[in-house]
Amino acid sequence: MIPPDDEVRPERLVDLLDLERIEVNIFRGQSPDESLQRVFGGQVAGQALVAAGRTTPPDRPVHSLHAYFLRPGRPGVPIVYEVERVRDGRSFTTRRVTAVQQGRTIFALTASFHLPEPGAFAHQLPPARELGDPEALPRLADEVREHLGGLPQELERMARRQPFDIRYVDRLRWTAQEAAGAEPRSAVWMRAVTPLGDDPLVHTCALTYASDTTLLDAVRLPVEPLWGARVLDLASLDHAMWFHRPFRADEWLLYEQESPIATGGLGLARGRIYDRSGNLLVSVVQEGLFRPRDDGPPAR
Repeated sequence: MIPPDDEVRPERLVDLLDLERIEVNIFRGQSPDESLQRVFGGQVAGQALVAAGRTTPPDRPVHSLHAYFLRPGRPGVPIVYEVERVRDGRSFTTRRVTAVQQGRTIFALTASFHLPEPGAFAHQLPPARELGDPEALPRLADEVREHLGGLPQELERMARRQPFDIRYVDRLRWTAQEAAGAEPRSAVWMRAVTPLGDDPLVHTCALTYASDTTLLDAVRLPVEPLWGARVLDLASLDHAMWFHRPFRADEWLLYEQESPIATGGLGLARGRIYDRSGNLLVSVVQEGLFRPRDDGPPAR
């Protein structure tokens, strides 16, 4: 039986990202005990960035991160984040973070923080999609639920606990025949379902969490439907982000995604995140491992 709505609330990102400090440069994060094969990669990346930010002066926002997913994490088991203070310069601060679970390194991140300064010039590419009304699009969970005539109990519970409202700009394809020949491009609107407060680091880490949710969709689109029968198993290998402007992750953001190449079992995806005014906020790149589906996730 699915618990009533008031008992199944979206996971509060501010709680998930509020790490416990157990030493000067060591933090511990919780991992929800979900019925998943592995911890969601965006969660680990977001928590690692929190750990890095907690050792950095607050007047230096993060401007880039580069991360590697080394091993799958186990849901329900705490993760320890060890921070190395690599450099504290006049304008830039660099931190290296290692995520350890049960004595094994599962994730590594390097983040750079920059003291804001005036620029000599500015330019950006505009969004490729029209900036329509995200409120007019169906919620992802509602779209899947309507097509499938409902969701299995565990998926229903997970959908109602998702910390981000995600809405696809294009209609979803439900069969391999519909997917065949599709362009490797996708776009979603997203925002946190609960207010995140006013700490800029929380918003940055929350968007880092969400950036891993749909990015590899662009690689899969020409091969299989995003929902329904699956032919591929996938795993995120690495993840890089560049933060260009301040933003709020609890306001609507357009996430455009494309895959320039997939070959040799590897697929590359690029993303651009805009606000509703068309300002480019964040650039994202990720590579994933794709293998024919069997009984478990791809081994690395």
